[in-house]
Amino acid sequence: MRPRKTSWYRRVWQTIKQELRWFTPGLGVKRWVGLILVGTALIGLGFSVLVLDFYRTAPDTWWLPALSLLALRFMARPLRALFFGGFGVGMILVGIWGLNHSLLRPFMRPGTALLDTVSAYRKRERGPRLVVLGGGTGLACLLRGIKFQTHNLTAIVTVADDGGSSGDLRRSRGILPPGDIRNCLTALSNDEEMLSQIFQYRFSSGDGLQGHSLGNLFIAALADITGSFEEGVAESGRVLAVQGRVLPSTLHDVRLVADVNLPDKKGDLRVKGESQIPMTKGQIKRVWLEPNNPLAYPPTLQAILSADLIVIGPGSLYTSLLPNLLVPDIAEAIRSSRALKFYVCNVATQPGETDGFSCGDHVRNIEKHLGGHFFDLIICNNRYNGKLLEGVSWVRPEADLEEKFAVYFADLVDSEFPWRHDSIKLAQVIMDLYYERTGPLMSKEENDGRSS
Repeated sequence: MRPRKTSWYRRVWQTIKQELRWFTPGLGVKRWVGLILVGTALIGLGFSVLVLDFYRTAPDTWWLPALSLLALRFMARPLRALFFGGFGVGMILVGIWGLNHSLLRPFMRPGTALLDTVSAYRKRERGPRLVVLGGGTGLACLLRGIKFQTHNLTAIVTVADDGGSSGDLRRSRGILPPGDIRNCLTALSNDEEMLSQIFQYRFSSGDGLQGHSLGNLFIAALADITGSFEEGVAESGRVLAVQGRVLPSTLHDVRLVADVNLPDKKGDLRVKGESQIPMTKGQIKRVWLEPNNPLAYPPTLQAILSADLIVIGPGSLYTSLLPNLLVPDIAEAIRSSRALKFYVCNVATQPGETDGFSCGDHVRNIEKHLGGHFFDLIICNNRYNGKLLEGVSWVRPEADLEEKFAVYFADLVDSEFPWRHDSIKLAQVIMDLYYERTGPLMSKEENDGRSS
């Protein structure tokens, strides 16, 4: 039996009833709509004063003096029209202002002006399509700053993590590791300070809970509810109201494998597992994925191919950056993309991975694994002030680095944690370099608006 079609007048009536809900008591809308209607009526009255001549067209009746008084007959006709029209325009403007404040107030941060909020949102909405690749704390650091520059943001995250809470969930629940994705979702949230405390909270006791972070369990729960890991991540982003997207590089259960040259033995030691590679004392020769030809997640490829700017790094060279680039489809999509490609070099070395590495060592190792020239610009730190952690040293450029690569130097160090990037400084440098290469520089007011 065919379903009964709804007649057109019923659809119109349903639409009218839906729109009339705007006048539900308590929304703070009716007063401003009424003010706009009165202002519109006054503008109409102002026009009518210019058109109608009451003394010539209306008979001499008892209501004529009252109408004359209402029409301000004692004033010249142009002045009356200007009075009614101006007063009406003023009421409409006040009504629109009040209506906007009433509708937008629940979504505004305390202490921020409506105009500044809307202007900043629109500028970010029109921002470039930006794709960032990585994992760990480095990618989250970049996202904290870059989210204030554009809303057209996609973070592509490695799924090779097998340690800690992510590794336990991966083995027990059979899902992809949610740890790096959790960090990125938290970094993209508008209320990151509170969410960081909630999502990064780790249970210190309890059967089945000890060592797990609440954010990982949250993503795992949504993956069960939605029926797939990728849908669980997407729903997590909607629940947290993040600006941008976080996508896995692949949906395959991949494992990172490395050949490590031990200092006291001949030959290489094969190490399996992302968490085990930095703990093996020796020099990493090469890394790869098993299975060695995983398919990329299709939305990830679409984001790369439609991007205006692709940023790789910062992050752990072998355990965060290369696991993304070792997915063959992703590497090929980056090569094929017409977007600008920036590499952000780490400010400090990572024990067990890049001990003693220079800026050029990072770039050459990526090109060695992927083959050929890969980047349009290398962004390096040139400020070396601050005390680093034990076993960590500054990543410095070689004397001839600028002869081999296009390099940009800037102060990118976080003053409190000098082994990390300052997220705001880094994001501003990246966007300034992008706009410098894609068109005329924005005015200072526009640039300040993007940074606000």
